[in-house]
Amino acid sequence: MFALIYDPHDMSKPFKQVLSVHKTREAAQQALEKRMARSGKHLWERDARIVWLTENAKPGYGVTENAFSTRQPGESIPYGQTQAERD
Repeated sequence: MFALIYDPHDMSKPFKQVLSVHKTREAAQQALEKRMARSGKHLWERDARIVWLTENAKPGYGVTENAFSTRQPGESIPYGQTQAERD
């Protein structure tokens, strides 16, 4: 399942809070966009991100990096995310 997690990228805080869970990446993306609209923050200012959970979790649970990955197994990576930025 896909999830929206709160990840402030602080190494001293290994547990990331699950904000919501979704059956599809598209549903998680919609939830992320709604969250950004409510907070008024831009994409690069947010601490929430979409991940694939490898274990069951519910909103409010804390998960470690072993419990999630950036992509679902077998999910294709968009071309724009496979290329390094160049000048």
